[in-house]
Amino acid sequence: MPMMGGDGNLYRPPVKRSVTIAGHQTSITLEPLFWDALERAAEQAALPLNALVARIDAARLESADPPNLASALRSWLYANARQHDGQDPA
Repeated sequence: MPMMGGDGNLYRPPVKRSVTIAGHQTSITLEPLFWDALERAAEQAALPLNALVARIDAARLESADPPNLASALRSWLYANARQHDGQDPA
């Protein structure tokens, strides 16, 4: 569990990165904590980061009221972590 102190590692400002989804570049702004988690998830799934983001984006667009992509990525990461912890992701 990350330490919630003010050591600077947990509380860093968001970082903007470009990713390619369906052949189009898009910018996503996430805190480094989420970028790290997304990179680990892509590695665990044996996928390039862009491919994992594209999968999450496709699922996001299927919802009745899709959130923005950054919010969808954070939500997916949370649900994925809960699922791997053996908890219900809902």
